[in-house]
Formats: sequence, C-alpha cells, structure tokens
Amino acid sequence: MTTISSAASASIIAPEVERVYHQSNLVGDWKGVWAKNHGQIEVKVLNIRGTDAQIEYTHDGHTERGTGQVDGATITYGNIIIGTKDGKTAALEFSAGGAPPQTAVLAKVPATTTDQSQQLVGMWSGSSSINGQSATFQVVSVNGRDAQVKLVVGNGNLQTGSATVSKNTIMFSGKAQFTATDSQNGKLVVQIGSKSYAMPVTKRNAAGTTTTSTGSTGSSVNRLA
Repeated sequence: MTTISSAASASIIAPEVERVYHQSNLVGDWKGVWAKNHGQIEVKVLNIRGTDAQIEYTHDGHTERGTGQVDGATITYGNIIIGTKDGKTAALEFSAGGAPPQTAVLAKVPATTTDQSQQLVGMWSGSSSINGQSATFQVVSVNGRDAQVKLVVGNGNLQTGSATVSKNTIMFSGKAQFTATDSQNGKLVVQIGSKSYAMPVTKRNAAGTTTTSTGSTGSSVNRLA
C-alpha cells in the first residue's frame, strides 16, 4: 500500500460523478465498533482524487496509512470496504481469506470549524445559464473569520482584498458572496454595478481541470449503508 508522505490535499471529484454517487459524503473521520467483538475502529478518508482516496485506518491499537480505490459510492482499502448513503452513517466490511466477513456501522465525526474553513480554500469557477455571465472566485487563505480573496468577472476585471467568513460562506463586501455546498460545489453571487448575478461554481485543481471517476459496485457495503 502506498504511504502518505504529505498533508492531505483537496479532493478532486468530477461534478458529474458527484451528482451520481455523492462521493464527497465519504470524505471525513468515521468511528465505530465491530459488530462481533466490539473493538474500536476509525477510518479517515482524507481526500478523494479521481479513483484514489487517501486513507488512515486505525484498528487494534495501530494505524495504517495508504491509498484506497474509489468505486462509485464505496472505497476499498486492503481488506476493508466502506460506503455511505447520507454522509452521516457508514457501513464497513472486513474480509480476509475464507473467514466470515466482519461488519461495523460507523458514524462521521463532525468536522471542526478549521476543517470546514479550509474546504473553502481554492479556485471556484462558473457561469450563469440565464445570462451567460461568468466569474472566478479564488479563496487564497482563511484565518478564522478573515479570508484573502480574488474575484475575476467575465470582462477580466480583477478585484482582490479581505473578506469575512461565516461557516461555509465568504462575504466579499459589495462585490461577491460565495457559499460552498460541499468540498467541490458552491454558489457564487457577484455584484456588477446595480445588478447581482447568481451562478453555480465548482472547484478547480491546480491545472484548472477536473478528474473523472466512473464505476459502480454491488458490494454488500452498499446494502448495509
């Protein structure tokens, strides 16, 4: 298994894949106990990038770190497979050799304010399907209730400055308001003159592209989740 050698980076999930499988629901810290022996387990899905997921799996007092394989709404890492339907409760299954599989139900640990704020960092782009107005909103950094941002509207006008953070929303006074609905999607309202334009936006990776992941699974985890 591949070892994680650096801090977790932002997830890259293609919008069309997110609409079908809601893969961002898998990202987070999951805790629970095995149904049979009640041993404690924890699975951290640090990020999803296409068909790869960075995982930390803690059981029997030790932690493994590596890369899992994303298939639809589930992730397989070594001998375990995890899946969730609602992003709050997950099903975990362990199988090895010919032994009967072990199962567990895990609950997601609520993200800290810091985690939620850092999900906002990145470049978000989109356009209005009504009037064709486009914009890019870059969240350069977040520090508590303060954020450094850059806004570029369709005509190429660049505006930079400080903005105010409130949970998953950033308010760039008199210029724009951005709200993240998850780690990859959000809504941006820009103010141009006396008019406001609302548009859906998606997060871009460093190269300005998205990574597509496809697939489905018939694992029992889907039935358990």
